[in-house]
Amino acid sequence: MSGTNSPEAVKKLLENMQSDLRALSLECKKKFPPVKEAAESGIIKVKTIAARNTEILTALKENSSEVVQPFLMGCGTKEPKITQLCLAAIQRLMSHEVVSETAAGNIINMLWQLMENSLEELKLLQTVLVLLTTNTVVHDEALSKAIVLCFRLHFTKDNITNNTAAATVRQVVTVVFERMVAEDERYRDIIEQPVLVQGNSNRRSVSTLKPCAKDAYMLFQDLCQLVNADAPYWLVGMTEMTRTFGLELLESVLNDFPQVFLQHQEFSFLLKERVCPLVIKLFSPNIKFRQGSSTSSSPAPVEKPYFPICMRLLRVVSVLIKQFYSLLVTECEIFLSLLVKFLDADKPQWLRAVAVESIHRLCVQPQLLRSFCQSYDMKQHSTKVFRDIVNALGSFIQSLFLVPPTGNPATTNQAGNNNSGGPVSAPANSGMVGIGGGVTLLPAFEYRGTWIPILTVTVQGSAKATYLEMLDKVEPPTIPEGYAMSVAFHCLLDLVRGITSMIEGELGEVETEYQSTTEGASSPMHSSEQQDLQSTSDQMDKEIVSRAVWEEMVNACWCGLLAALSLLLDASTDEAATENILKAELTMAALCGRLGLVTSRDAFITAICKGSLPPHYALTVLNTSTAATLSNKSYSIQGQSVMMISPSSESHQQVVAVGQPLAVQPQGTVMLTSKNIQCMRTLLNLAHCHGAVLGTSWQLVLATLQHLVWILGLKPSSGGALKPGRAVEGPSTVLTTAVMTDLPVISNILSRLFESSQYLDDVSLHHLINALCSLSLEAMDMAYGNNKEPSLFAVAKLLETGLVNMHRIEILWRPLTGHLLEVCQHPNSRMREWGAEALTSLIKAGLTFNHEPPLSQNQRLQLLLLNPLKEMSNINHPDIRLKQLECVLQILQSQGDSLGPGWPLVLGVMGAIRNDQGESLIRTAFQCLQLVVTDFLPTMPCTCLQIVVDVAGSFGLHNQELNISLTSIGLLWNISDYFFQRGEIIEKELNKEEAAQQKQAEEKGVVLNRPFHPAPPFDCLWLCLYAKLGELCVDPRPAVRKSAGQTLFSTIGAHGTLLQHSTWHTVIWKVLFHLLDRVRESSTTADKEKIESGGGNILIHHSRDTAEKQWAETWVLTLAGVARIFNTRRYLLQPLGDFSRAWDVLLDHIQSAALSKNNEVSLAALKSFQEILQIVSPVRDSDKPETSPVVNVPVPVLIGPISGPGLNRPFIRTDSIGERLGRYSNSEPPIVTDELEDLNLWWAAWNTWYRIGSESTKPPITFDKLTFIPSQPFLTALIQIFPALYQHIKTGFNMDDLQKLGVILHSAVSVPISSDASPFILPSYTEAVLTSLQEAVLTALDVLQKAICVGPENMQIMYPAIFDQLLAFVEFSCKPPQYGQLETKHIANAKYNQIQLFAPAEWVALNYVPFAERSLEVVVDLYQKTACHKAVVNEKVLQNIIKALRVPLSLKYSCPSESTWKLAVSSLLKVLSIGLPVARQHASSGKFDSMWPELANTFEDFLFTKSIPPDNLSIQEFQRNESIDVEVVQLISTEILPYANFIPKEFVGQIMTMLNKGSIHSQSSSFTEAEIDIRLREEFSKMCFETLLQFSFSNKVTTPQEGYISRMALSVLLKRSQDVLHRYIEDERLSGKCPLPRQQVTEIIFVLKAVSTLIDSLKKTQPENVDGNTWAQVIALYPTLVECITCSSSEVCSALKEALVPFKDFMQPPASKVQNGES
Repeated sequence: MSGTNSPEAVKKLLENMQSDLRALSLECKKKFPPVKEAAESGIIKVKTIAARNTEILTALKENSSEVVQPFLMGCGTKEPKITQLCLAAIQRLMSHEVVSETAAGNIINMLWQLMENSLEELKLLQTVLVLLTTNTVVHDEALSKAIVLCFRLHFTKDNITNNTAAATVRQVVTVVFERMVAEDERYRDIIEQPVLVQGNSNRRSVSTLKPCAKDAYMLFQDLCQLVNADAPYWLVGMTEMTRTFGLELLESVLNDFPQVFLQHQEFSFLLKERVCPLVIKLFSPNIKFRQGSSTSSSPAPVEKPYFPICMRLLRVVSVLIKQFYSLLVTECEIFLSLLVKFLDADKPQWLRAVAVESIHRLCVQPQLLRSFCQSYDMKQHSTKVFRDIVNALGSFIQSLFLVPPTGNPATTNQAGNNNSGGPVSAPANSGMVGIGGGVTLLPAFEYRGTWIPILTVTVQGSAKATYLEMLDKVEPPTIPEGYAMSVAFHCLLDLVRGITSMIEGELGEVETEYQSTTEGASSPMHSSEQQDLQSTSDQMDKEIVSRAVWEEMVNACWCGLLAALSLLLDASTDEAATENILKAELTMAALCGRLGLVTSRDAFITAICKGSLPPHYALTVLNTSTAATLSNKSYSIQGQSVMMISPSSESHQQVVAVGQPLAVQPQGTVMLTSKNIQCMRTLLNLAHCHGAVLGTSWQLVLATLQHLVWILGLKPSSGGALKPGRAVEGPSTVLTTAVMTDLPVISNILSRLFESSQYLDDVSLHHLINALCSLSLEAMDMAYGNNKEPSLFAVAKLLETGLVNMHRIEILWRPLTGHLLEVCQHPNSRMREWGAEALTSLIKAGLTFNHEPPLSQNQRLQLLLLNPLKEMSNINHPDIRLKQLECVLQILQSQGDSLGPGWPLVLGVMGAIRNDQGESLIRTAFQCLQLVVTDFLPTMPCTCLQIVVDVAGSFGLHNQELNISLTSIGLLWNISDYFFQRGEIIEKELNKEEAAQQKQAEEKGVVLNRPFHPAPPFDCLWLCLYAKLGELCVDPRPAVRKSAGQTLFSTIGAHGTLLQHSTWHTVIWKVLFHLLDRVRESSTTADKEKIESGGGNILIHHSRDTAEKQWAETWVLTLAGVARIFNTRRYLLQPLGDFSRAWDVLLDHIQSAALSKNNEVSLAALKSFQEILQIVSPVRDSDKPETSPVVNVPVPVLIGPISGPGLNRPFIRTDSIGERLGRYSNSEPPIVTDELEDLNLWWAAWNTWYRIGSESTKPPITFDKLTFIPSQPFLTALIQIFPALYQHIKTGFNMDDLQKLGVILHSAVSVPISSDASPFILPSYTEAVLTSLQEAVLTALDVLQKAICVGPENMQIMYPAIFDQLLAFVEFSCKPPQYGQLETKHIANAKYNQIQLFAPAEWVALNYVPFAERSLEVVVDLYQKTACHKAVVNEKVLQNIIKALRVPLSLKYSCPSESTWKLAVSSLLKVLSIGLPVARQHASSGKFDSMWPELANTFEDFLFTKSIPPDNLSIQEFQRNESIDVEVVQLISTEILPYANFIPKEFVGQIMTMLNKGSIHSQSSSFTEAEIDIRLREEFSKMCFETLLQFSFSNKVTTPQEGYISRMALSVLLKRSQDVLHRYIEDERLSGKCPLPRQQVTEIIFVLKAVSTLIDSLKKTQPENVDGNTWAQVIALYPTLVECITCSSSEVCSALKEALVPFKDFMQPPASKVQNGES
């Protein structure tokens, strides 16, 4: 008001008033003097007031009656000009608020008069308006009068006035209520209004109301009266009134001033008592009216609904419901029921349209709807109003599609402008043109031929009505086709949108509040915990209440909504409409899900799913689950049964894809329309955004998606994403370009859908996984029994889901992998392959994922992740196993370093590959193992090393691929190297682990069970390795055995030093001996059948062509290995308690191998025997260097250095003794065993040796082709062992033992050689070489005799036995030994029949000559040393030697070898030169008595041999041989004859006879002329003569007998010469010119030579020794000789010359002689 209060404004007002009064007085000057006067006095009054008062306006107001008076009088003139001037002046005063109540009353009375006179009507209205709006002075009667005035003006004939008056009335009514509101505002601060108590409905207690309120009350009450056509109480003077205007006024008041009614009981009372009954009453015609009902039977015709009233009533109802619902619960129930009824099909079209508009107004107010639900639907006996509204909309929409049957009279247009009840089907009256393929231009719904366009009626979310606003229409308007449908459609959409956003919002608030309170309650910081808990429980109660309401709302509306939306979805031909419907279904589904209303959620989802699939598509999950309740259930809506309409098949949609349905039986193709694709996208959207609330409906969603994906031909690619791919079978999928561009998008959304599963909570995630699993199970069932392409959707998506949820993989791992493992076992290979692909991808991803905490600290998780990999081992499909192994390989390559506790699982997978699983599997598994061994041993826990050993061993035993087996043995070697290098670390770790396990075991009270307990864990590891290799050593394949054996002994050799001392016990008994037993058994039972050459072109050497031979190799290797260990590790083994038992077992093995009928094995056994015998006795001081065996005989090295055949790894002794002993310093130092025990070991060895020797060399009883005869190398080796062995047992070696030895040596030498070996072993006949066996035999004896030589006295008795042995060998020179009954070819024959050498089973005796000769040399040698030994003397050794030599000597030229008798002679000479003195020495004892005859016979046999020299003997040879004879005679002359008195007489006699015989040896008759002179052994005869003579004439003749013998011999000689000469002369004379026979000439020559020799001899002899008779006899020859001079033979002449020359010594002067003895 500042504008009117300012001094300027006041000044202006005063001026204007004065000018107005002046103007008035002017106007009235003539006609109306009283008025003029009044005006003039008014001017003075105004001036007076202005002059006297400071507060001019207040003063003016106080005097306003007087001030206004002139103007009122002016109006009374009814003169238009004056009236207008006055009214303007009055308005000016009013606008300055200087009118008092009285003045105002007067003004209104004046206006009333004007009105009654119908003057200045518009100005009147204006004045009233100004009066009432500028101030509040008008009350009560005056006010009512003013209002009535306006009403009266509304009903004039003038249109402008009417309309202005109507507007004024509206404004005035508003002003009245605005005043009341202002009044309330003013008083509110002073006194609190008493709270409105509902139910205080006493008759109007108006007295309590304040003035403005009272006016408002009276006005409102009268408006009701008027509308009801009753007389007003307060608005006195009303003449007429229309209902339409009344209703409009009521509506505006109710709409604009709801608070008035809500705050004042009086007004609420009015509402309840007056307004509602009024509305209900006015509605009655609409309710009763049935369109098309035939004339009613009741007499009173039914009043027809009247559009203006009906429409306004609906507006009032809308306001009532919106604003006063809380006051008018019951009344609203009635209104709403009415509204619902107005939608019935039998109501006029316009009525249905406005009803739908009204309902739309409600639908945009979710809070209101919520209240309905709370007040009605949730009350027990109340109408289900909310449900009915929704259902009514549904039936309304359905009714629009159901065209009423023709011929019903109701279809004719009523009132000429009503459309018929149901719109006629489109093409008839729409003017739409159908464009090809059923694509319409305008958006529309089309269903079973009914075509309804969709109009744009309102903006989403606001209910902008069209027909409810037609306040000017009296006649019902024509409703365009599709309008009602469009509004109803919007109702549904807005309803859904409103409810869902409201509930979602509240839910969100509840959740956040709940979170904050629970967080508060759970933290112990607050002191007021109680309060918090209290608030939490309140919160909970509140939430329970709210939740009940939400659930009821959804339960009430979902059926109707779904029925309507499904129908619309099916009928929709417009993409936008479809989108909206789908969005509504989606939001409802999400909301139901969020509230946990499973049935409704599934129903909406089913609807979307059905929309996605082609019509009538057979998808069981949609027809069997909760969806069944929808598809076949009829909803009862308002007593009408409405079937839920299933999608119509005659689609008017564009077909965008043709594909194959996913079914067990192949069917035809199915088509997808663009609407299907749109639904699919909605479905994806639903799953993507609301996955968390889908729960079990994932099943529906995923099943549908799976079918769509299948129809569209999407196939899984890596990582589980689906990519467009061609369908495999049937008519190929046909896709339009439109959908082709969509496919990548759909595929992408699909993937994103599963990616978003990472944001789901655990429970929802489980639902998703379960759904995928059951889908997959269905797919698996479908894929059984046929090789059709299976649907891999579920498997691919399981993979995708797993991959994105790695961060919480634990919660879904078991169901996920459990299912995939089942898929892996499926018979359909494609299905299987994807199962494995998914499983392995997940495992790899799981291991590479960056978990929190990392896997290294979360072992449980790691094992969980690896477990399915292990489970895959139970599946027998090779393709799955291959995937599994490839996965292992990749895991190793990427994750190998960090597997930790997962190693046992990974290794288990490799180890689970069985022999029968095909080469490629084994190969891949083995590749993994190789990678492990080469790269990962250091990174794995030491406890897993044993598993590595087991796995590697198991590959060795696989017989699919030899290379793998061999390589795995190599791996075991690498593993052992690794153990060796990292020994300390491994040991420490294992001990730690062991301690922990021990503790656990104790706590549980169980015994710790592991192999090789109680060896320390590290040793157990080694033992496992050895045991594995041991198993491989008896593999059926020779190559594997060989490799394993080499590796086993190499490892034990190279790394055995790491073992604890006590563990060696296990190594020996459990590993080595166990192995030996098995090998021995396998070898002895092995097959002797020839193996044909191996696969393809592998040739097998003849030495390996039977299983037996192959096993022989293994036996050899094993035995050698064990022996070597015994040898190199004896210092460790001996301190073990049962070494001697072990030694016996080993010897037993050596013995059985040596006696096996296999040359290779037996020989090798001996090598092993040799090896263990060359062991050093335990060294006493650790610093003593290792010396070679203390044998001072050269032990011949056997066939090269000892190494197992084919062993390509040299054995390196890595430890010196010092190290060894140091290593055990922590335990006891090894106890050095005493000699005695050591001796026992050696004797055990001797016994074994003896058994081997006696068994192997014993001749077999029968001989056939297969008889086994030991080989030369074997025998050689056997004998070569003895010297070394003897060194250790010599102290106790006695005659028995020597006897045993002799038997073996003899037998060994007697063994023949098979003829096919002879060329290699036998020296050619001419070479006098010993075989190595013979060498060995002699060496053995040599060792013995040397030992005896240095040994104690009691050992010397063994000499004779050694001589016997050697002499037996000497005899071999002439008489080779027999070997049992075996017929041997003598080597000499063999020599000449070379061709027969290779005759089968020919046995060749050896050339024993060199051996016998060497033996003879040894005998001589030995005899030279030992001739004087007592034993040698006593045991007649010399005699034995002579006896032995007699054989070759007597044979002489008949000996197999000429050298033999020559050697025999020289040996005899040597022996005798030593032995004869000994014999003479012992002559008296008689010990040599029997020797002499033997010796004589020997001389006899040799000098006068019966054997004839060979024809080809050269002269030189003959002379050499003669000189040998001469030597013998010389020996006799020097060694025997001089000592004749010590020698038996008979012997001397024999010698003399022999000499005699020799001196006149007759010539043999076979000599040729040329040889005659030498063949007569002149030298020999000469020697005999000389000896004879010398002996005869020696002065040492002791007995006359001796002299007699020699003299007699001489005389016989001379007489014989005489006779020969005489005969010769006679013959010569008689023969004349004819030469004499050759032999006669020879004879005479010999005689002549003998004579000369005799004379020479006689001269040399001492004269006193020669008998006189002898000389006489000699001289008597002379004449006879002379007579021979005439002979013609020159040879005889020269001999004669020689014979005559010596006679010159007899030519001397005769001396006087005493001749005694002359008769």
